[in-house]
Amino acid sequence: MPRVVCVTGMPGCGKEELLRVAEALGLSVLRMGDVVREEARLRGLAITDAEVGGMANEERKRHGFGIWAERTVAHAPDRPVLIDGVRGTAEIEVFRKAWPGAVAVIAVEASTKVRYDRIVKRARPDDAPSFEAFLERDRRETSWGLAGIIAAAEHRLANEGSLEDFQLRARELLKKILEG
Repeated sequence: MPRVVCVTGMPGCGKEELLRVAEALGLSVLRMGDVVREEARLRGLAITDAEVGGMANEERKRHGFGIWAERTVAHAPDRPVLIDGVRGTAEIEVFRKAWPGAVAVIAVEASTKVRYDRIVKRARPDDAPSFEAFLERDRRETSWGLAGIIAAAEHRLANEGSLEDFQLRARELLKKILEG
């Protein structure tokens, strides 16, 4: 049975850096956001925070809060995988049902200021275009249960310091989880 590591955290906390470490360790990486963005592309939507986030939210309302996890499971390889972008307990429940006893959750944490500064620097098209929009995205994602899943995560990685320190601690934690 594959080992599944789910990653959660507020936008801009550094989840992408954890994914890079996982890939360097040979883990497959599956981004729930890629599943969402692909659905947005198929619908002809602009890849913006408002369009993609709005569509994701509508799908959750229509099909339940586990819908994006259900759609992500179909893309998972049959080997250890890191799933990025978990937003709520309903999604974790979907993953735990798909892979009983094999799921671990890591919450990456950083302050609001650090996260916003990172989002401004990375300038992805679906990032919030202003601090107010950034805070609105935080509120939207928190309404999906993000704060609850962060609080319930079995593992935490603070990301306020240097990139090198974070990468070292991430590597150590992932090895510990995978060794089981």
